[in-house]
Amino acid sequence: MTEFEGKVLADLRVLKSQMDQLMGIGQPGRLTQLEERVERHERSVQRLKGFTTAIGALVTLIHVAINYLRR
Repeated sequence: MTEFEGKVLADLRVLKSQMDQLMGIGQPGRLTQLEERVERHERSVQRLKGFTTAIGALVTLIHVAINYLRR
């Protein structure tokens, strides 16, 4: 085996090891964990949007009530 072939095989072993770490070997890998974190973050953002919308609607109703009671 030439030096080049040895280098290629060593690089392929490193690549295989990194892919196993990324994808996981029967267990959740980094990619799966990252997807779960993104999903949790998206749920949090959606909840915050809903909460902000509800507060905005409440403040608007309070302003309308104040204007109505002034007259």
